[in-house]
Amino acid sequence: MSDMRKKLLTDRRKIVVKLGSAVLEAPKGGVDQALIASLAGEIASLSNEGYQFVIVSSGAILMGMRETGKKKIPATIKAKQALAAIGQSRLMHAYESAFSKHGITVGQMLLTREGLADRKRFVNALNTMEELMKLGVIPVINENDTVAVDEIKFSDNDLLSSMVVNLASADVLVILTDIEGLYDRDPRLGEGKLVEVVDTIDDEIMDMAGGSGEVGSGGMSTKVMAAKMAAHRGVVTIIADGKTVGNLSRVMAGEPVGTLFIPAAERLASKKHWIAYSGHTEGTLTLDSGAVKAVVEGKKSLLPAGIQIVEGEFEGGAMVRCITGSGEEIARGITNFSSGQIKKIMGKHSSEIEGTLGSSLGEEVIHRDDMVIK
Repeated sequence: MSDMRKKLLTDRRKIVVKLGSAVLEAPKGGVDQALIASLAGEIASLSNEGYQFVIVSSGAILMGMRETGKKKIPATIKAKQALAAIGQSRLMHAYESAFSKHGITVGQMLLTREGLADRKRFVNALNTMEELMKLGVIPVINENDTVAVDEIKFSDNDLLSSMVVNLASADVLVILTDIEGLYDRDPRLGEGKLVEVVDTIDDEIMDMAGGSGEVGSGGMSTKVMAAKMAAHRGVVTIIADGKTVGNLSRVMAGEPVGTLFIPAAERLASKKHWIAYSGHTEGTLTLDSGAVKAVVEGKKSLLPAGIQIVEGEFEGGAMVRCITGSGEEIARGITNFSSGQIKKIMGKHSSEIEGTLGSSLGEEVIHRDDMVIK
């Protein structure tokens, strides 16, 4: 098993490390700064071996709780946002202090799911991250909790980490948490066995992941979903115990630590991964049976002749859902035409586009390179 891990991790040098609230929480409240210091030492040592790192960190709300003397995470979004506003700078100070002792500079990036759903903002974030890494700076990323809503309530940065994998063109995602990895049953309910390797994340694996955790808001289910999203980018994911000193180094050495998720056989390119997991759809196109077959089985572009119904108002360049007549989503992609233009050309042959619209943006409503099959 160790040999397989070592082989799989060979030449994978760009690493995203995700730290959730459960692993970061200190016994007396706030963030465990001794843990961050230990992790900084490991990352500094691994950086000297040629690895590059991006950190996705929770903890702003925990730091805000410590500063205000609160013992429990509040129920309301506005209260959580206020605590995040208080704790964010203190969280970054903890990282800056820990990494500066090793001569490493860190840079903060605050992201939201809504921001990453916009293609231009996604590309801007990608460019910023690339520049930081060129400078030898380790990006420390958190969701912008002071303005985000769903992210605070649901993901605990698990899903963000899988989106960052795409931003960073990473090779490995390491999710450090407060348990050893994925178990075949909830270890709190009895004897559970650690699942060392997952080949394919199917319904059985998702059932093993169970519900959400108590300290963080993600739980094992969102960690496994993050691993699934990363797998489709060709990325190895390891979920491991982050409380044990030295585990990150052991993971990168290929030791049998935690649960390893093997990448999918078919890797999505960066843009297609964004379409599949980050982008926000603005409309829906209903396709006839011929178009469904051409898109799904033939891996063809979507032509206007196969479109029956257009729902939503959107401009060219928007992302839309493609569904069957019964409402099943079969694909999504970036359209070359606006909703108004598609209504005029739907059902027509591609050769009629220019005559109908007075100009042509191409023969395809959605090019196959800008489409992901569901």
